[in-house]
Amino acid sequence: MEQGLWYGLQNGSDIRGIALEGVAGESVNLTSEQANAIGQAFARWLSDTLEKPFSQLKIGVGRDSRLSGPMLARGLAEGLMAIGVEVSDFGLASTPAMFMSTVSDQQDEIGPYDGAVMITASHLPFNRNGFKFFTAKGGLDKQDIRSLLNLAAECVYLPCTQTAQSVDFMAVYAAGLVETVRQAIDHPTHYAQPLTGLKIIVDAGNGAGGFYVDRVLRPLGADTTGSQFLEPDGRFPNHIPNPEDAAAMASIRDAVIRYQADFGIIFDTDVDRSAAVDESGHEFNRNRLIALISAILLKQYPGATIVTDSVTSDGLTDFIENQLKGRHHRFKRGYKNVINEAIRLNNEGVFTPLAIETSGHAALKENYFLDDGAYLVTKLLVELAKAKLNQQSLASLVSSLNEPIEALEKRYLIQQSDFQTYGKNVLAALEKFVAEQDDWQLAPNSFEGIRVSCQGLDQQGWFLLRLSLHDPVLALNIEADVKGGVDSIFTRLSGFLAGFDSLQQR
Repeated sequence: MEQGLWYGLQNGSDIRGIALEGVAGESVNLTSEQANAIGQAFARWLSDTLEKPFSQLKIGVGRDSRLSGPMLARGLAEGLMAIGVEVSDFGLASTPAMFMSTVSDQQDEIGPYDGAVMITASHLPFNRNGFKFFTAKGGLDKQDIRSLLNLAAECVYLPCTQTAQSVDFMAVYAAGLVETVRQAIDHPTHYAQPLTGLKIIVDAGNGAGGFYVDRVLRPLGADTTGSQFLEPDGRFPNHIPNPEDAAAMASIRDAVIRYQADFGIIFDTDVDRSAAVDESGHEFNRNRLIALISAILLKQYPGATIVTDSVTSDGLTDFIENQLKGRHHRFKRGYKNVINEAIRLNNEGVFTPLAIETSGHAALKENYFLDDGAYLVTKLLVELAKAKLNQQSLASLVSSLNEPIEALEKRYLIQQSDFQTYGKNVLAALEKFVAEQDDWQLAPNSFEGIRVSCQGLDQQGWFLLRLSLHDPVLALNIEADVKGGVDSIFTRLSGFLAGFDSLQQR
């Protein structure tokens, strides 16, 4: 496989490719042979990074429910074992659990793992798959993935007849969540089962999140009647396992209402993202989810800073800063971007307990800044149980959040080979155009793209135009607090964008 083709497998800080036939126009480029080389490459990278020989490395391998998962896991493990690495097969696992295996000292007699690999492609279609890599310092960064792919391009296939030992690390990971809930609630009469009397529904989307019912909620005493799509099925026959998907959210919302549950939880395929629904069917995702966990954390840490991605609403900023008296630091999109920014702020003395994207990626300082969907909803469950003890509700924590009346998202394909230069030229021209508008103003402290406050009486909103880092795309988000505001903003902006012949609206 040519080096350029290896580079094509990089997706930011992950590796992703097409692992199965079945989608027209998409040819397989991620096979067990490639997995074998990637396994060898990760071992070489880890050996150099930790200054340990292959024979002393211990690496865990887990996967979500994708159909190609077992094949890629075998290929990866064989590549690792062929050069002398000790490998544990975690089987069906979650991405957060894979990281936790590198910092836990409780799993078994062999101690923490030097590295871990999760085989997943998040919510992408059934034919896709990929790899996420972890050490005790967290997930690998973009430059690490590039180095790893360079190494993989040098590797030749190495057969191996060994079988990786099976380890049920999910039991250890789940037990940690259970203990977190017990200690945080400290129920006066039901310490071991503090969720007794609560009906909580889980929608795992046929991904890896079904463990949360049997291994977390039921041991804590919750009634999980109505939980759905817990069976792993890489065809994802019921809905896309994605908390951002409208059909997926409608599915968990309907289940909560149908079974008169107190709370509903939905995970993405590999459980690094989540969202929730309260007893009335109100959704906690995107801005509402950020507002809810911010309200919880700012009670613990008054005046702290919350880092989010760039597309959060003005209403969220008002909620965090003017109502909760915290600080909202809006940064670039990408879960690694917000996590790294939160870590940077903490290192500079700015206490930042949370890095969160509107997509549902949420990483807490108290949890290694790991984007862990199960840990996030576990924090919400603790607050739910406390609220119930005081005859209150979670929704009351965000009742004063000002949410936009209208929202719109559009994408523009850049039909130029040098799309980065063309996109930057569009943004530079937009900045000049905005300066000519009496009722538009550039937003301060914008770290990504051009964000504009639109204060016309028929608008009362904002828009953000940003350039994708990897794809020839300009992404546009618009929100407005008055009816017709989005159309008014979009119409004026469309007139400006019409002057660029190489932009095609998708």
